[in-house]
Amino acid sequence: MGNRIKKGDLVEVIAGDDRGVRGRVLRVIPKKQRVVVSGVNIVKKHQRPVRAGRAQVQPGIIEFEAPIHISNVMPVCPHCDQRTRVGFTWREDGRKVRVCKKCGETID
Repeated sequence: MGNRIKKGDLVEVIAGDDRGVRGRVLRVIPKKQRVVVSGVNIVKKHQRPVRAGRAQVQPGIIEFEAPIHISNVMPVCPHCDQRTRVGFTWREDGRKVRVCKKCGETID
């Protein structure tokens, strides 16, 4: 199975508390089948001031985007601006490219 979602893609959340929200993919974690999307799944972490070596961790309550499962997001086609499934095709120059299933245009 190819990489249907890549870093930098615009995706829409299709399940969970943030359903309907669009955001850019900041990080893909293939081994755990998870993605980190900007502005989605914001969690608070209570952090103590810890001094490990020279680096000091910022104390207090920090907010950050937690990973969500890759099945809960769908890519948004840049041409038709709709969330879509992703297909693959081969170009004449031998490259494998992602294709929008709704309009047929290449996503890459």
